[in-house]
Amino acid sequence: MRRNGSPDDHRPAGRQSTGLRRHRRRAGVLAAAAALVPAVFATSACGGPADAASASSDLTVMTWAPSGTGSADRPGMTALAEAIGREINAKGGLHGRKLRVLTCNEHNTADGVTACARQAIDAKAVAVVGSYSQYGNSFVSTLEQAGIPYLGGYGLSTPEFSSPLSYPVAGGTPALIAGSGRQLVEAGCKSVALIRPDTRAGDTLVGYLDAALRPAGIRLTDVKAPERSNDYTPIAQKAIGDDRSGNCITVALGPEPTSNLLDPFRRLGPKHTALASVIGSFQQSVVDSTGGDGGPLGGAYATGWFPPESSPVWDALRGTVHGYGGGDTAIDVADPGVQTTWVAYEVLRAATTRVDAGKPLTAKTLRAVLDSGDPIETNGATPPLSWGMTNMLASADSPRLVNTSVTFQHVQGGRLVEQHKGFVDVRWVLAGGKSPS
Repeated sequence: MRRNGSPDDHRPAGRQSTGLRRHRRRAGVLAAAAALVPAVFATSACGGPADAASASSDLTVMTWAPSGTGSADRPGMTALAEAIGREINAKGGLHGRKLRVLTCNEHNTADGVTACARQAIDAKAVAVVGSYSQYGNSFVSTLEQAGIPYLGGYGLSTPEFSSPLSYPVAGGTPALIAGSGRQLVEAGCKSVALIRPDTRAGDTLVGYLDAALRPAGIRLTDVKAPERSNDYTPIAQKAIGDDRSGNCITVALGPEPTSNLLDPFRRLGPKHTALASVIGSFQQSVVDSTGGDGGPLGGAYATGWFPPESSPVWDALRGTVHGYGGGDTAIDVADPGVQTTWVAYEVLRAATTRVDAGKPLTAKTLRAVLDSGDPIETNGATPPLSWGMTNMLASADSPRLVNTSVTFQHVQGGRLVEQHKGFVDVRWVLAGGKSPS
């Protein structure tokens, strides 16, 4: 359940207080200016209390996510962060210091995530790692003022892809929807219906998908859907259309509306229309609960940021959950939020080893490593990640979207498995260029 207003970029802004409007305008101006002049920002007085070495012998980081709020909950992300902290400390810590992992429930509200950000500042955290919040306009500028990097956020808001202190490990929804378009081109679709939220953020998805489909001459039908509804039958009917061979549907809704959409899709029972979606709208648990191959997701296509849960890439994650998770059932290895958190902490581990031995590990020295442009390996979960100037996306809105690769998966034998080996780079789609093929 959403509270205290609307998430950033997820629905048209409603009536807001003067203070909130002023805050959001100020945050937008900061993000836009930062995107245009990152070099100036990097050399200005952008530091803060987090740039000083903590008097504590511990090295502090924070991970936040909503819990107890409804469909937006991601308790597995904070639970995994705690498990990773236990494992790291059992193996000697980071940079010669014990890792102190703070977790915070951001309650799926702007006020909640702002409180989490202030807690991170008070604790002199060197980074906020692997976190989930829809309210980037509320926390990104707060972290910027303190000089704290935001490493591996879930990518739900524009500031996460524009702030020079944000280091996303995946390409957010833009990369997924562009990838879904290319996956459906490979699948031989003749027409594609996009079921997406009737919001401003949903509007942007149409452009990305159209850019992916246009070189193949595929017709796109835009099907706007309410974010909450008890009956998605009219939406499903419009998307299915005449149910002829070559018809395809891709779904870019949240998990709850996607699950609600599958019921009328099952009842309508199209014979020829292929179904696709992006990971996050559905995952393995939804495939299981809807009947596997015998359900509406049997044979469905899916585009993800990372390899499927069945990949050996996640063996180390499984080992951490088994050995240090304390039996916490909230940690679902197939959940993209859990996977994002794992990748973010892998980057943190690698980056801390690159801080010069004679320097303290602070937010500032960590940022210097991340900004260097030297690739950081994630053991196959992503391509090597770099946030140097030459790695930026040629986009005024999303220059920090450096990982433009996705994976193609499909449901086979009741499991989400790799359809296309390795990663597919959709940078040309996101940058508005021409297809390289």
